[in-house]
Amino acid sequence: MAIEGRELGLADLAGRRVALWGFGREGRATLDALESLDLDLLVVDERAWGEDEKQELEKARPGVRLVDGDGATTALDDREIIVKSPGISLYRPEVAAAQQRGAAVTSATRLWFAEHGAQPEQHIVAEQHIVAVTGTKGKSTTASLIAHLLRALGQRVELRGNIGRPLLVEPSTPPDVWVVELSSYQTADLVADPAVALLLNLYPEHLDWHGSLAAYYRDKVHLFAGLRHGTAIVNGTSSESRRQTADLPSRVYFNDRAGYHVARNAICRENEEIVSVADLALAGRHNQENVAAALAAVEALGFQPGASWTTRLQAALASFNGLPHRLAVLGERHGLLWVDDSISTTPQSAMAAMNAYLGERSVTILLGGFDRGLDYSELAAFVVEQSVQAITLPDSGARIANEIRQRGGKVEEVGGMDEAVAVARRRTPPAGVVLLSPAAPSYGAFRSFEERGRAFAQAAGFG
Repeated sequence: MAIEGRELGLADLAGRRVALWGFGREGRATLDALESLDLDLLVVDERAWGEDEKQELEKARPGVRLVDGDGATTALDDREIIVKSPGISLYRPEVAAAQQRGAAVTSATRLWFAEHGAQPEQHIVAEQHIVAVTGTKGKSTTASLIAHLLRALGQRVELRGNIGRPLLVEPSTPPDVWVVELSSYQTADLVADPAVALLLNLYPEHLDWHGSLAAYYRDKVHLFAGLRHGTAIVNGTSSESRRQTADLPSRVYFNDRAGYHVARNAICRENEEIVSVADLALAGRHNQENVAAALAAVEALGFQPGASWTTRLQAALASFNGLPHRLAVLGERHGLLWVDDSISTTPQSAMAAMNAYLGERSVTILLGGFDRGLDYSELAAFVVEQSVQAITLPDSGARIANEIRQRGGKVEEVGGMDEAVAVARRRTPPAGVVLLSPAAPSYGAFRSFEERGRAFAQAAGFG
């Protein structure tokens, strides 16, 4: 919500009745950012806190009150401003009720952008440029790549958002460029005018938060709603991305022959080869496309291609090994290559991971996790067509296995990670790949995709 036609900034919270709704990593950073302000502050968390946690908060922040557990959201009723954590859906009835009674509902992301480019007169603050990266898959890798490349070009860079530190944690030295990874939770109501707004792709995801596929796509591309001065960069081969951004007055494409794209086993700009695929440390076609996106973003900031520019970027790309749990090679053991792609939560990401190895090695894939009701028919057809051995885990594994069997494919259902790894070790031919790319979130069996990846590594003997 805006006040007097502008976005709320941190200073606007002074003297107000404010609630921090949700208290994870971002909520704690927001609390720190509000420390110097005189305000009536309430922490509302639907998770039940332990006594030690409560005492720690009271000691660290005297005067800050906590309401926790079931029914905690009733405490929002008298708040003038609510700073909502990303995991809390914008479509919950409590949000609508607060807005109807005149309360402002905002987020740490919106508060930060209000002071770094959301206002019409604030495209650049103290010559600091913002690159905002969103998309269903590849955000973390691409944002990290952009930061890595800019540092190779001599820029001071802060990598923030879902990766790196929270936005409201101020750096000791102001950067030249902020690279910000944004989820659909953060873009859904964002007002921003970054120097570069990058959309990688669009696939079905997070439908429980958004309520529908149409809402998810709309909330993703809302990143572009406030774009006035910045450059919009869109995936040229993603028909959904092109369709959802068709109303933009101008777009720059990657994965397009007029810009950065993959061709002739190289990353090219128009007809010029920038770097050979063989010289990249990253595996997989999808990562090659992430490189094209990152190069497009760097150029949009004003770095023009040239011999010196290209040489430095080639060296930087050769040294970028990717991120943990994102098609990360654990190593060889028992004559097999073990690869951790635990970040995979969609059928499309699992197919991209398999494509990184198909044609060179036989592949056994571990699939399944929290069941969000996604359509796995395309994934199952891909597994069967490519003769991939599948091992499925609860809960969605049962549906995936059924889809594969209906198509005559090889699949074995197991009850947990240790059993899945043991079966993979027996079933995978020598020199084959055992790939954890679940096409589902980790919730239920694991607290996070990181924990799931660690469990896979430990079961495979790399723990």
